[in-house]
Amino acid sequence: MLTLNKVHHIAILCSDYQKSKTFYTEVLGLTIIREIYREERQSYKLDLALNGAYVVELFSFPNPPKRPSRPEAVGLRHLAFEVINLEETIAFLNTKNIESEPIRIDETTDKRFTFIADPDLLPIEFYER
Repeated sequence: MLTLNKVHHIAILCSDYQKSKTFYTEVLGLTIIREIYREERQSYKLDLALNGAYVVELFSFPNPPKRPSRPEAVGLRHLAFEVINLEETIAFLNTKNIESEPIRIDETTDKRFTFIADPDLLPIEFYER
């Protein structure tokens, strides 16, 4: 049987590296572990952590295709983060001029959640603990 320990990281490809770097570090508050420019690929690789745990690799490549977010496409649907207080999260996002969808209730857990979009329209979910 296969034994998995945890999700190691999630790789995200962005179209505007500086804009996405700012979003993931200054808006979401992920911390930079390592930033590498790979000349042969004309690409950045930014390793990001949440509370000290490596979670996201942010990549840039020249001229990547657009993400088909709407209608939803096969593949990674969204990235979700647990938050303590949804109203405080939404209020903070509003200070950054980021709009969230209306708060919804998960039918199976009765927990509240909302979505925003990253700079490339990747859905980001905030799920209240």
